[in-house]
Amino acid sequence: MAYIMIVDDDEDFASATAKALTDAGHEVRVVLETRGVIDKMMERPPALVILDVMFPEDPSAGFELARNIKQHDEKLENIPILMLTAINARFPLGFGPGDIDKCWLPVMDFLDKPVDLNVLTGKVSQLLRKGEAGAADLS
Repeated sequence: MAYIMIVDDDEDFASATAKALTDAGHEVRVVLETRGVIDKMMERPPALVILDVMFPEDPSAGFELARNIKQHDEKLENIPILMLTAINARFPLGFGPGDIDKCWLPVMDFLDKPVDLNVLTGKVSQLLRKGEAGAADLS
C-alpha cells in the first residue's frame, strides 16, 4: 500500500495509529518530535504525513512544520498532510478544514483528536487517492 509518516509527540496515540494503519496494509514510520522530520522525509518521501500541532517545545510547531515541508523542496511540496490534533480541546479556537490555506495552513485535511481509528483509516485512504490523482495530473 503506502508509506506513511506519523509526526506526533504522544507515543501511545502514535503507536495505536501506526498499528491501525499497518493493519490496513500500510508501512508506517513514527517520529515523536519535529526536529529532523524534513531530513527524514528527504531520505524517503512518504505518500502521506499525519501531523500533530502541539509539541512540548512549541504548542504550534505542527503549523510551522507543515509550512516548512511544503516550502523546503519540490520533492516534498505535493505530499498530502493530514493534521490530526487535540488543539481544539486544549485551546477552543475552532481550527478545522475551513482554515486550510496554501500559505498559512498547507494541509489537505484536518481531524480532531480523539478520533475513531476507523474514521482515520478511511480518511487516510481518501487522501492517498487524492494524492495519487494529483500526482498523475502533474506528470
